[in-house]
Amino acid sequence: MLRFLSNSKQSAPKGPAPTDASETTAAIAFADDGEVRGLSDLYSPEPTSQTHIRDVADVLMEMEKITDEQYGRLRRELMNRPDIDAATWLLKEGFVVAGDVLQAKAELGGMEFRQISPDQVDRDAFDKLDLAFIQRSSIVPIEIDEGVLVVGTSEPSNIFAVEDVKRQTEMDVRVVVCSPEDVAAICESFSASEEGPNDYNLDEIINDMTEVEVVQDEEDDSEDLESMAGQSPVIKFVNYLISNAVREGASDIHIEPKEAHTRVRYRIDGVLFDAMQAPTKMHPAIVSRIKIMASLDISERRLPQDGKVSAIIGGRAIDLRISTLPTNRGEKTVIRILDSSSIVRGLGHVGMESDVCAAFAEQVAMPHGILLVTGPTGSGKSTTLYSALVEMDGDRLNISTVEDPVEYELSFCNQVHVHESIGMTFAAALRSLLRQDPDVIMIGEIRDNETARIAVQAALTGHLVLSTLHTNDAASSVTRLVNIGIDPYLIAASLNAAVAQRLVRRICPKCTEPYKVPDRLRRYVEQSGANPGDLVHGAGCEACRGSGYSGRVGIFEMLVVDDKFRDIINQDTSVANMRRAFIESGRDSLFDDGMKKVRKGLTTVEEVLRVTEVYGQNEHEEFIENID
Repeated sequence: MLRFLSNSKQSAPKGPAPTDASETTAAIAFADDGEVRGLSDLYSPEPTSQTHIRDVADVLMEMEKITDEQYGRLRRELMNRPDIDAATWLLKEGFVVAGDVLQAKAELGGMEFRQISPDQVDRDAFDKLDLAFIQRSSIVPIEIDEGVLVVGTSEPSNIFAVEDVKRQTEMDVRVVVCSPEDVAAICESFSASEEGPNDYNLDEIINDMTEVEVVQDEEDDSEDLESMAGQSPVIKFVNYLISNAVREGASDIHIEPKEAHTRVRYRIDGVLFDAMQAPTKMHPAIVSRIKIMASLDISERRLPQDGKVSAIIGGRAIDLRISTLPTNRGEKTVIRILDSSSIVRGLGHVGMESDVCAAFAEQVAMPHGILLVTGPTGSGKSTTLYSALVEMDGDRLNISTVEDPVEYELSFCNQVHVHESIGMTFAAALRSLLRQDPDVIMIGEIRDNETARIAVQAALTGHLVLSTLHTNDAASSVTRLVNIGIDPYLIAASLNAAVAQRLVRRICPKCTEPYKVPDRLRRYVEQSGANPGDLVHGAGCEACRGSGYSGRVGIFEMLVVDDKFRDIINQDTSVANMRRAFIESGRDSLFDDGMKKVRKGLTTVEEVLRVTEVYGQNEHEEFIENID
């Protein structure tokens, strides 16, 4: 045992007196045997526990949002990589959702977490700040409580924004935490009330358009479309088309020249609805205005053209993909609306059942092989692939995509845009990517032999390849690859899994009512194990335009290529044999997964049968009977 003495408090040990005055004030240590030891002999570092500062992970543990195992994994990850953010890591791993993290941050900062809808916001309080500042800072005034301005924010750590609010309003401020979706909804609601479609008199615009020629003004693509309402009637009409489509939740705008008028239709929840009509003679002016926005050649009307526009509508950044096609009555124009804020982040939100989601996540984590997502155009394949990429560690992996075109920009990967006119094809881009030391490659679509062959080679040489394929179901993807020209033994060696998906319309929550199943559909309901008396549907209301549906949800079937299935591929790759092998595997088909959504009250039997073409109303039952 060591004892520490100071000459001012204790007597010195036996021995010669110190000769240096400085030594008399130094601490002296000696052992029980009286032997003096120098200070250099005393330092023996021992592991000491650092003071732990309570963080978001601790709060999530207290809230029982994460398990002990998940908490332990996070702590080990933070020891190896102290630069990562705990909340970001938990979200990326899928252990929590964004709402849990915000609630934990609120608890950590001693703030209230609140869900806020636009009708709970006091207009006088909202007007205390400029709309642009609110959108930029993600901080929105909610109410004035006894002279204190209550603001909601999705970024509680942004103290500078709070100080800016105090400075601008000259009021005391109390902060509550809310979701970014709530902030966006409030901004959209209040901006819509100021600059919404009601400010447009459509009849007046159309009447004014008859006196207008083709507009050729050049504006900044990113300029807020709704702020240009005072300009020419053609511009106002096009702005109205786009802004109204965004508010209606449309995915596409179809502008079609007809004999008596120009027909405008919106695709909402996968179904086209008539929106409005315009004078036929103004069709060239409308198309020219759209071409100018997309920097296309307005003088070229004999060839198809494609372009892209970035716009701001209701405070939201929107990308528009423009496509023109010459027809016998003029150029038909289709505008696809891509809203970056609507991208699903993470596999937990794409609508997969828990078992399918778990199996899909396992495939995404594989080091090599091919993972295919199949289905027709507009079935959500790209969203599923983007969700798969989000699950990956972009910091440690070299992730690259080849797309035609790039739909959404992802910061954690390298995205390549295909330009076939200059020789930048899928195959050419893939050949270059393989020399870029990739770990993961996402191909927008496998559509020819060369692309498929390079994808197979990449999978066999240690790369994970994600891509889409146009087939009716998961099992048909094997036959499709054979038809493209890939040998069965190469497919068996490289294909890990195939997922088929469709999008079915959700039952409108505002007009849900009990539903009497028609006799012709009763057998499908009973076959799925559902009670016909428990089903619901949408009666139709103003909110859903009388359709009974609002929004969409995915249905999925997943084929996992195990050793048994590889042997079957090597023997017979016919569609019938592949479907038989899939059914024998015991996994749910698209129809089965759709009927699960029916039992949960998410959609209807008619909607499931509408999209599962391969399992039509009679074909599904007959096919199962033939297999048996």
